[in-house]
Amino acid sequence: MTTDDGARPTARMVLVHIRSVLPSLPPAERRIAQAILADPVAVAGWPVTRLAAFCDTSTTSVVRLCRRLGYTRHQDLRLDLTRESARETLVSAAPSAVSGDIDQEDTLTDIVAKVARNEALAISDTASALDVDALGRAVAAVSAARRIDVFGVGASAFVGLDLQQKLIRIGRTALTWPDSHSAWTSATLLDSGCVAIGISHTGQTADTLRFLSLAAAAGATTVAISNHAGAPVAEAADIALTTAARETRLRPGALGSRIAQLMVIDCLFTGVAQASYGQSIDALRQTYAAVHGDDPTP
Repeated sequence: MTTDDGARPTARMVLVHIRSVLPSLPPAERRIAQAILADPVAVAGWPVTRLAAFCDTSTTSVVRLCRRLGYTRHQDLRLDLTRESARETLVSAAPSAVSGDIDQEDTLTDIVAKVARNEALAISDTASALDVDALGRAVAAVSAARRIDVFGVGASAFVGLDLQQKLIRIGRTALTWPDSHSAWTSATLLDSGCVAIGISHTGQTADTLRFLSLAAAAGATTVAISNHAGAPVAEAADIALTTAARETRLRPGALGSRIAQLMVIDCLFTGVAQASYGQSIDALRQTYAAVHGDDPTP
């Protein structure tokens, strides 16, 4: 990721950073970024003139995008794209024949390989991109909260439900809401002893943004989980936790985004459980016994 002083990102993070800033880019720069993400290996071999022509824009737009990403020279971006593409190939161990997006002609074997590759990289990239200091602040806030409200829309709602169930298992008071109106009315009744967690892959879900805004106005600590650091829900929250998911053309299926979000909430839950380790272990044993009818103590 770029630093506050505009330093270039590391090769390890260049594609993650491009995905993160993509929604906020002007149209011409967005086309360039999309071309890079679609085939970073090919684009890494193109001079600036070819990339500009391919994206139906000017070389000036290419240079502007490079500078926005923290690069003073286009060739430095090309070098980092080459390095990161090679790393991804090694990490995923996927044959080139099954790399890239899911196509209509893919066999089930290809689909399995591509889904496994994308989800493995979503976890790996999120682990590298996740701000551990921000995670620590979220853990401290949830640990100290008398109540945690969690809200998301669509696939993010299922991720929120998973977090709620985990927190309940260790004795925390956590609530999720089935619709926006319920979430909003609850948010207005929170206070400084509460935490509101909003989950949105795009970071632009209006209902989730309103939930966080109402909770903040009521005095609650707000936490956002999204794929874009500069997205509205992230900007509106006291604490922003960023995923690094990559989506296919089957985005409505919420493939990589859900996996990346689940990883973040697992880290959040584990941190909270560790902060009160003895109490959490006792609660887990009690809840296990309630379901299974016996004591799991070794």
